[in-house]
Amino acid sequence: MKKAILAEKIGMTQIFNEDGVLTPVTVLKAGPCAVLQVKTIENDGYEAVQVGFKDVKEKVTSKDGSGKKVIRNPHGATRAEVQHAKKAGETPKKFIREFRFENAAEYVAGESVIKADIFAEGDKIDVTARSKGKGYAGGIKRHGLHSGPSGHGSKYHRHAGSNGSATTPGRVMKGKKMAGHAGCEQVTVQNLEIVKIDAENDVILVKGAVPGPKKSLVIVAESVKAR
Repeated sequence: MKKAILAEKIGMTQIFNEDGVLTPVTVLKAGPCAVLQVKTIENDGYEAVQVGFKDVKEKVTSKDGSGKKVIRNPHGATRAEVQHAKKAGETPKKFIREFRFENAAEYVAGESVIKADIFAEGDKIDVTARSKGKGYAGGIKRHGLHSGPSGHGSKYHRHAGSNGSATTPGRVMKGKKMAGHAGCEQVTVQNLEIVKIDAENDVILVKGAVPGPKKSLVIVAESVKAR
């Protein structure tokens, strides 16, 4: 892998090209991502670049009137995360990820910064994010199962049907598609196309939809199956 960056999903919009053709796009606020650490084979057994995205305040713990400790900023960085960022001369980051770049040795912790211009218009990318949570859902919504007959004489309409046979093995097998919590899973969409890049504002426009809700973390990497 040669190109990758952390981004925040802003939302969707549409743009028109010179011929007036409309293209739906997803707007991503990509970077800048500070390099916090460079992993080497000598020290870590593999080569990788550790990057941080979005500044975050340190977690603050104070005492209330009764003397009990209260966390005033529960979403802040821990003391270990703060010290780790200080080693690279950076402020603590909300998101920290590693990329196994082929040219990892060219990056320098505390000096190198990955920005949106690492990509170019027309590049094929793979986008990884956590999908929207749907809550508790039935088998039809969760797995796309077929519904039963809609007539009044039907004994079921949206039930998943038989869950297990009455004979051997006489139980519900593991992996059976049933009702349960839907969404909120890591999803990767491959071979999306970058339509436009605004390097000045660190914005990337991706053709089509990208998984996840607004303000969620999105990992953008060069496509492994570019076509």
